[in-house]
Amino acid sequence: MQSSIENLSRAIFTVNRHAKTAPDPKFLYTLKRQALEKLLAEGKATKKGLHFSKNPKNSRQQSDVLVSAGEYFFHLPPTKEDFSELPHLGELNDHYRNPKANMSLSVAKTLLQQYANYYPTEDKKQPGKKTYQKPIFKRLGESY
Repeated sequence: MQSSIENLSRAIFTVNRHAKTAPDPKFLYTLKRQALEKLLAEGKATKKGLHFSKNPKNSRQQSDVLVSAGEYFFHLPPTKEDFSELPHLGELNDHYRNPKANMSLSVAKTLLQQYANYYPTEDKKQPGKKTYQKPIFKRLGESY
């Protein structure tokens, strides 16, 4: 599959959709960010403005950058320059939805990894089963 703007934006949409329900979404979100930043650097995507975040951290008001790539819209964390350069668009519009994308996650990941030249590192620790450690009881008056 060639890396046209339509294919890349569809792949980013697929990766983003799967990241929302993945048990470990860190790699998928990083892949999305790397691909969008490369599209922005090449001028194939544009930053439209700032939106209030739908799920802010620690119940504080937070803004996200709205990025347009092809016929899709995505959100990225803002930089300091974004607050001074971009207009604030207010609340997120719930009436707009991105178009449906029929692409498997494996195809989307492969396309974005080749485009962004970002691959997972193998030195990541696998979440293993924790070993049970018996509690140690001291007699009353003994120090720990």
